[in-house]
Amino acid sequence: MCSIFNRTNISGEEMSDVIMVNTEYIPGKRIVKVFGTIWGITVRSRGLGGNLVAGLRSLAGGEIKEYTKMLSDARNTAMERLQSAAEQIGANAVINVRFDSSDIGQVMTEIVAYGTAVLVEDVTDNIQRVGLS
Repeated sequence: MCSIFNRTNISGEEMSDVIMVNTEYIPGKRIVKVFGTIWGITVRSRGLGGNLVAGLRSLAGGEIKEYTKMLSDARNTAMERLQSAAEQIGANAVINVRFDSSDIGQVMTEIVAYGTAVLVEDVTDNIQRVGLS
């Protein structure tokens, strides 16, 4: 996964380019500074009505679309917050991006996106091109 996460967030606000990857390096880039571990977190809960509908769907089996949408939205929010945290400390990339989730009580779900904030530059910036003539 190598992406520049959303140019706009869910609210439609413009976001700067932060490269987010789940690898230890970014091809064509050199890490020049490591800021450390950062994260974006959100906690979500379905309302009583949503839990009731989801509970009824679970009796029939199959995908519970109410929870799928909630978790997808929560994951996007966590990624946006991770990106924002990187921007706030001056990082232009996050490597080793991972997700974690846990239940809080029986009605809330915590989604965390985390990784290592770094400052990267193009590897080709300092390369002198030599031509054969």
